[in-house]
Amino acid sequence: MHNIKLTLAYDGTEFHGWQIQPGQPTIQGALTEVLRKVTQERLQVHAAGRTDAGVHALGQVAHFKTHSELTAGEFQRAFNALLPPTIRVVAAEEVGPDFHARWNAQAKTYEYRIYRGRVAPPFEWRFVLHYPFPLDEEAMMKAARVLEGEHDFTSFAASSGSEEEDRDRTTVRVIYSSEIRREGEELIYRVRGKSFLRYMVRKIVGTLIEVGKGKLKPEEIPALFELRDRSKSGMTMPPQGLCMVAVEYPEPWKG
Repeated sequence: MHNIKLTLAYDGTEFHGWQIQPGQPTIQGALTEVLRKVTQERLQVHAAGRTDAGVHALGQVAHFKTHSELTAGEFQRAFNALLPPTIRVVAAEEVGPDFHARWNAQAKTYEYRIYRGRVAPPFEWRFVLHYPFPLDEEAMMKAARVLEGEHDFTSFAASSGSEEEDRDRTTVRVIYSSEIRREGEELIYRVRGKSFLRYMVRKIVGTLIEVGKGKLKPEEIPALFELRDRSKSGMTMPPQGLCMVAVEYPEPWKG
């Protein structure tokens, strides 16, 4: 049995997220279909994180186990020949049998892009939130830093859809770094953490925009952790501005 690690980049616009859904185009579904054609096996592809509908990736990581004797390089060429051009395998390697894309991940980095210019370029609109309205960017930068550390992020996460699951899940997360920077006409929010709750990054961005609009002060962010109330934080921002940038692993599996 061979364990193959993939590093993926994709434009998530036309996909209903990572996870297979009947009758819907998904990233996992596209990869699984190619593997079925190439290996004649029904294989399961596991990802570092299940990106939602419309969310993109530059450094998503996945793995699958197979009896096929194809090399990692041959799998990469097969994927890129048979996948739609909106999904690319940028790297492939064989790893040890114990490697798991999700469970071995030590950190994930996401970016959310906010385009601040008056007119969003047609070749960028699929990958940014267009927000040309006034914002206090310095206050947003200050507020972003407050999110660093270990906190209960209940106020910054969507419901799972199940009251029982919401009650039982752990909502404490560790954020290693959280920052906003200006690059040309864009504000880019970059966050690195161990793991993230559903919609967490998009809801954080919505809260930072509330800070930028003057409706919330940076020093009020800690109170949101204490409230544990999703209705008190900002809106969940649209998915197209969000991108999974990188996933980090211990040295033996470092990509």
